[in-house]
Amino acid sequence: MAATDFPAEIAALRSTLGTIRAVSDPDALRSRIAELSEQASAPDLWDDTDAAQKVTSALSHAQSELERIETFDQRIEDLETLVEMAQEEDDADTLADAENELVAIKKDLGALEVRTLLSGEWDERDAVVTIRAGAGGVDAADFAEMLMRMYLRWAERHGYGTTVMDTSYAEEAGLKSATFEIKAPYAFGTLSVEAGTHRLVRISPFDNQGRRQTSFAAVEVVPLIEGTDHVDIPENELKVDVFRSSGPGGQSVNTTDSAVRMTHIPTGIVVSMQNEKSQIQNRAAALRVLQSRLLLLRKEQEAAQKKELAGDVKASWGDQMRSYVLQPYQMVKDLRTEHEVGNPSAVFDGDIDGFIEAGIRWRRSQTAES
Repeated sequence: MAATDFPAEIAALRSTLGTIRAVSDPDALRSRIAELSEQASAPDLWDDTDAAQKVTSALSHAQSELERIETFDQRIEDLETLVEMAQEEDDADTLADAENELVAIKKDLGALEVRTLLSGEWDERDAVVTIRAGAGGVDAADFAEMLMRMYLRWAERHGYGTTVMDTSYAEEAGLKSATFEIKAPYAFGTLSVEAGTHRLVRISPFDNQGRRQTSFAAVEVVPLIEGTDHVDIPENELKVDVFRSSGPGGQSVNTTDSAVRMTHIPTGIVVSMQNEKSQIQNRAAALRVLQSRLLLLRKEQEAAQKKELAGDVKASWGDQMRSYVLQPYQMVKDLRTEHEVGNPSAVFDGDIDGFIEAGIRWRRSQTAES
């Protein structure tokens, strides 16, 4: 094995960090922190709870971003010192420690670099994710539930807040559809590359003959609406139905008609909500998600884009963006980026950062070429 060229590697790290600094602008971050700190210290801050939470959340995010950038300077300096010690003392163990730290810094710096690629209009928003079972019967419904768990586990790994807003259970197993919110800085920009059709190949646990089954599920990701976005929807464009919330297998979990199904008549977009206990709360949540979807649709129309929303994909053969293969071999492969891993179990347990980072880089390269 060739010896690591530490001077070149460290120079490359500093170059990458310099690029990140240029994009992130630490001085602007410091000014933002000072401004938010002043707002957070106002005596009447918590008179408006929603506004207070936005201020404190934005402050925490800005402080974390600045700290994340500034810690790399010290980590790179410490690495340089470690390498010098190892070389002066001809210490193989210390040199091995330096190798490990180099790998760790490169990985963490790469993740931070990906964040700088998120510069879309709504990239920094929270995300609303909807998963729908596609072709494949009960296996597709089961796959939809597996994907929901995958994204919720990913959020849990990162300490992100989540709220399940609606679940429609299939008769035998799994989900017909589910909608949930992921609350984190840049959640939409990060997860938007997950939108599309996902394909699962495995021996079906629901087939008594043990045959291999291919099934599909569609993932839609939209930015969470904010009060300042002003997406007005006339009442005559809405159809609102109310029904009783239900659990797996149709079991009633609510004895009142609190669940809400909202249809936007001009576009045909349908949103269902049953997470809240009152009809009023579910109606408000449904309206917010509908506004989010219309906001994204409006952006696509204004930009004269021809692609459809992720939720409109066919979720069938010839349309998939990622394959999860459990039989006859073990592999998960993204068909856009060619990124692949041989451990589907880890992926389904939320280890999807590699796919997300590759997707963000791929999207940026596609934008640059167009």
